[in-house]
Amino acid sequence: MPTFADRLAEAVRQKGPLCVGIDPRWESLPKAIRDPLRDELPEERAAIGYFEFGRKVLELVRPFSGVVKPQAAFFEQIGPNGMEMLQLLLREARLLGFVTVLDAKRGDIASTATAYADAAFAGCTVDGDSFPVWDADALTVNPYLGRDAVEPFLTAAKKADRGTFVLVRTSNPGAGLFQDLVCNGQPVYRHVAAEVANWNAPTRGACGLGDVGAVVGATHPKELAELRAAMPDVWLLVPGYGAQGGTAADVKVAYRPDGLGAIVNSSRGVTFPFHPDDPDWEAKIVAAAQKAAAELKP
Repeated sequence: MPTFADRLAEAVRQKGPLCVGIDPRWESLPKAIRDPLRDELPEERAAIGYFEFGRKVLELVRPFSGVVKPQAAFFEQIGPNGMEMLQLLLREARLLGFVTVLDAKRGDIASTATAYADAAFAGCTVDGDSFPVWDADALTVNPYLGRDAVEPFLTAAKKADRGTFVLVRTSNPGAGLFQDLVCNGQPVYRHVAAEVANWNAPTRGACGLGDVGAVVGATHPKELAELRAAMPDVWLLVPGYGAQGGTAADVKVAYRPDGLGAIVNSSRGVTFPFHPDDPDWEAKIVAAAQKAAAELKP
């Protein structure tokens, strides 16, 4: 099987760097999806609606994106039914040929981290029999607890030919509170970036990039350019484009000269460019995805 990095490279070559984030919110779903479900129990109503909307998004954006990033929190928020729908949506995305990134920002130590990693990638084993759980191609990881917290994710990803995206310089307004603190002459995010580059180096595939990526926000274009130079062989997952204020011009510095090296996430901008009452909501998603794909073209 090709490495995760090479599979991601092929998806970007075919469809471009747009990564579509799936962050469902009940009140934002089209009425055309919500209204037929009003007789269901609330938890079932939300779960079915999230799945039906997510599946439709996959179909609509498929010509313009080869990567999707479901946000686990929105599915977890509605309970066990929501988690089941997340599992089904990830499965549907794989069947449609998408590279899947489970955005769960996991981070823990020892056996707990291993359990998180197994759930994300290879699955659970009971009495020698294994079964998949999320079966995602990649997982977002929080490195705050240090190397022993990240190692189980790296090991599990390598064993299953999957990838990780480690938080390095995030897109939220308060990111600098810790990430910009200067330690040994450099901000903390540069120390994290250096470790990510080290973890990534042994995993490089034929595309020249490795399986250990970094999350670097589009809302900090100066740092984005700096980190692209500091981590030339690392895939960057770039949030913050679109609704959070990052522009297509801001993210262009994340690409390598060969056009690879970054996937740029858009969630609300692509999946919710409509009012819930709009009868043409599907056409608006298509138009938003097409526009984003064209803007982000290397």
